[in-house]
Amino acid sequence: MFQPPASRDGWTFPPPAARSEDLQARDDGTRSTVGGKRHGCRRASDAACSADVHIVGLPLHSVTLINEIVTTTVVVDGVSYPAEPVAGGAAYEVFSEVPAPGFLRMLAPGRWPYHRFVPSEETGVETVLRAPVRRGMSWESIHRLSQSPPRDAASAELVAGVRATATVRRGTRMVKPLTARGVTAVLKGHLPHGFCYREWDVAHLRTPLEQSILTGDAAGEAAYLLRWRAIDPSDYHVPTGPAIAGLVAMPPHDRVGAPVLGTGFTPSAAELIPEWITADFANLPLPANAALVAYAADGTEIVLYAFQPEQRGWVRMVGPQWRHLAPDDREYVPIPPGEQSSRLVGMFRGEEYDAVADPPDEFRVLAMNRAARYPVESLLRRTRYARWRGALATVLTQESSWTRLRLCRPDPANVAALGAQCYERGVYEVWAPTNEVDTHTANLNYSV
Repeated sequence: MFQPPASRDGWTFPPPAARSEDLQARDDGTRSTVGGKRHGCRRASDAACSADVHIVGLPLHSVTLINEIVTTTVVVDGVSYPAEPVAGGAAYEVFSEVPAPGFLRMLAPGRWPYHRFVPSEETGVETVLRAPVRRGMSWESIHRLSQSPPRDAASAELVAGVRATATVRRGTRMVKPLTARGVTAVLKGHLPHGFCYREWDVAHLRTPLEQSILTGDAAGEAAYLLRWRAIDPSDYHVPTGPAIAGLVAMPPHDRVGAPVLGTGFTPSAAELIPEWITADFANLPLPANAALVAYAADGTEIVLYAFQPEQRGWVRMVGPQWRHLAPDDREYVPIPPGEQSSRLVGMFRGEEYDAVADPPDEFRVLAMNRAARYPVESLLRRTRYARWRGALATVLTQESSWTRLRLCRPDPANVAALGAQCYERGVYEVWAPTNEVDTHTANLNYSV
């Protein structure tokens, strides 16, 4: 039975994998955190669902240094295993010398032949989900309410209160699931947009099967993510309320991927994972050190490419063993020239320059020469918007007499009227005659 730690300011912090019966037994009006992780069993495979996971970090003196990698010990199902933190401590990679429930055989065995990934019970630099836990209200109940549009004001208030406890800060590591075709599109200049997640909330989902809950698609040979750090919290909105009502009402034949619930949580039978959308579904400029990442069938993370803004391209990082996962074998993949729909602009000594963000602390002039990479005095995101036949959209590109638009507030009516197509979950785009489109530029100021 899990024994909760001492409360702090009326809040308690049990581990994210704590069993619902333990939480339900509390009736003192305090709150508990789930950290966005699965509150029941952790399914690395179907066989792993037969037992709950209870991880307990041992004292600091149990941490050792092996080959310059921090190794600690965690307890899973009553057994102690060596482990290493991943994603800044959001999860643990747990190792075993022998097969065990939930453990997968590593494709490239090293010190240990088997591993699995479990969420950390610790709080770190990111906020975690918190909710009131009382008799008659368990994490199963909260999860159930999060998986359908609210039916009454009380349910809506409860789910909204839980969702509001997970936030994005400057420097938060964000991820967006991609298909193999999506990786190629990013290499050609596509920017982050649409639905995305904090890495903190999904770090324990490592295999293609586990990550398929983020997309609703069937698992393939590998899963792919675009990973970057948030430049500013204002770029990310919680998908709830009137702004997202049109997507909630979208019929199945007009959407791609999982339905949009309107609760701010991703659809899942077992996970409670908060999700975000980029503001107005607009493209966001890529910060320095963004990465394209692949995950193999055993959960191994492979960094395929790293973004170099000054060189305006991607540097291949993957070695020979996993090179078949990289769609472009060149060591340096330049982004084709062209005007971006969103870009960073900075001011330096009264002049305007293209800028580079390296969150959370560095914002500089975009320059090939290191000596000219001056820190900017102010920073903004400049995005092109348009209005066509009454619908607000962002401008993606212009070719000849046609303009490609992405709808900011898609709903069944404007999707049908404009002939927009759904290209990924929540993202609807359409070509419009340029002479019918009223365009303008919007500047979103960031504090630096």
